[in-house]
Amino acid sequence: MSWLPDNDPVLGDVKSCDALELVIVPRTRDLGDGFAVRRALPHGRRQMVGPFIFFDHFGPVQFMSGKGMDVRPHPHIGLATVTYLFDGSIMHRGSEGNVREIQPGAMNLMTAGRGIAHSERTPDLQRQNGQKMLGLQSWIALPAGSEEIAPSFQHYAAADLPVVSDGGITARIIAGSSFGVKSPVAMVSPWFYAEVTAEQGVSVPLDADHEERAIYLVDGEVEISNERYEGPRLLIFRPGDRITVKAAKPTRMMFLGGDALEGPRHIWWNFVSSSKERIEQAKQDWKTGRFAAVPNEHEFIPLPE
Repeated sequence: MSWLPDNDPVLGDVKSCDALELVIVPRTRDLGDGFAVRRALPHGRRQMVGPFIFFDHFGPVQFMSGKGMDVRPHPHIGLATVTYLFDGSIMHRGSEGNVREIQPGAMNLMTAGRGIAHSERTPDLQRQNGQKMLGLQSWIALPAGSEEIAPSFQHYAAADLPVVSDGGITARIIAGSSFGVKSPVAMVSPWFYAEVTAEQGVSVPLDADHEERAIYLVDGEVEISNERYEGPRLLIFRPGDRITVKAAKPTRMMFLGGDALEGPRHIWWNFVSSSKERIEQAKQDWKTGRFAAVPNEHEFIPLPE
């Protein structure tokens, strides 16, 4: 998916819990055909949580028969994309020749490094029948020394990711380590990502070992230090504190974060880099056709003016 900066005011909830550093109310965008996106990162007061530099919550949307998502080929540098679905499916096609249908609960990690292009479309069968879509897309900024690595692709079906289930909590470990278990996904820097569902009244611990941590409330409501927060919200916590959140109603949330990068990043369209000059080069590379093409795709998103 593509990103362009906007001029929205900085919005956040009032918070009283000392462990909470920031509460972000995602900004809503309608990308057409009723396809709603809620953007939590980047934010005016916080660019990243660990290496997470972009966080979009899309849907729920019901595509009718014959309709669907059509994100034409577009480029990335300096980041890895994570697409995670709760409902629906997306067909990923990449310039490295990877073709994969992303289904709910699967981990889809595309590392752009020095440059990659891909498209994201509704698969033919789902387009014919119509489908409900709900999911998340995140960008993971690559650390210094790894921004120009070779592009790569990893995909793990939901059944191949570890799941912890105990006492009203179910957690799928998408990347990194949480709840005492580790995902098989290979990473170039330490970060973690987990889908957590909790029944009403159940308390869930957030690991204090990670340097930067946040919880994205997809739906439901949690209580922290006698304060309640309802989804969608991104709750960013201070380092080191032991955190426990209590589900005030059945809740679905994402635990995320990791080691802070060594410095901020520049973002323009789909490009992330520690160097403004590198982004200018990427602009010219896309404009002049120097990115590798996505096989069997005959259109693309032009460079924004």
